[in-house]
Amino acid sequence: MGDKVLKIGTVHQCNCCLGSKTLHPLVSVIDLSKADLSPHTDIKFGFYTILLSECKCEAYAYGHQCCDFSDGTLVCLTPGESISMKGNNKEFPSKGWILAFHPDLICGTPLGLNIHNYTFFSYCPEEALHLSLEFLERIRQELERCIDRHSKKIISKYIELLLDYCTRFYERQFITRSEVNKKVFREFNHLLDNHFNVKVSLSTDVLSDEYCANLLHLSPAYFNDLLKYEIGKEFKEYIQFKRFEIAKGWLVNTDKTLGQIAQELGFSNSQYFSRLFKKITGCSPNEFRMPN
Repeated sequence: MGDKVLKIGTVHQCNCCLGSKTLHPLVSVIDLSKADLSPHTDIKFGFYTILLSECKCEAYAYGHQCCDFSDGTLVCLTPGESISMKGNNKEFPSKGWILAFHPDLICGTPLGLNIHNYTFFSYCPEEALHLSLEFLERIRQELERCIDRHSKKIISKYIELLLDYCTRFYERQFITRSEVNKKVFREFNHLLDNHFNVKVSLSTDVLSDEYCANLLHLSPAYFNDLLKYEIGKEFKEYIQFKRFEIAKGWLVNTDKTLGQIAQELGFSNSQYFSRLFKKITGCSPNEFRMPN
């Protein structure tokens, strides 16, 4: 028989599957020590899911990659994403917590408008956050109270605060991983230099953030956040910057025509390249090329 896939569409279904009482139809904090998912190897959630593992969990797959999760590992999933148990035991973490909240909970709230800004929901598992969180307990305590007209606002605020703390700690991890990130950035620049120097025909696919992130073994979301943290530029902005830096070098050190430079750097024509070059540098390519 093939592996069983458990599709959980609602928070109430999640509570039933994981042995937790439904205190609110749109949000739940679930104790994984009470869960029994042994018959299933793949779980697909139809809502936002934040998993905090408090034990060593081997052979655990998220997306298409398999990795080990240690104590205090936090993984965030958007609606429709799945998580899998691999290996021989195929067991969900025996200790930890799940925060499950439906998009309807945050609809019309500040969090609902800004949820897309929390880019770590798109990170790969090996880019997961490692921390201990007390906010899950605060949310659980709020759920223990009777639901009233303030519940949605208060709970969504707690979730937003939790995600803000995740953002803070992810930024701290960028600091602690500074040397590793600098190495990634050097590899990225080497990739770009090779691309342009071998005169590969440029296309949006070749130099997409997804393509480059894949070569660097990162998720596109993490790669973009790394660039913003390290150099203050997003991917497209840095690619544009890199093109003109290379163009400057070619103008000074080679006899390439403007048409050749524009074509090899992926501009539609030399006129468009010249207009952008002057807008950015304050002078035309020919003026930049002329000796003082």
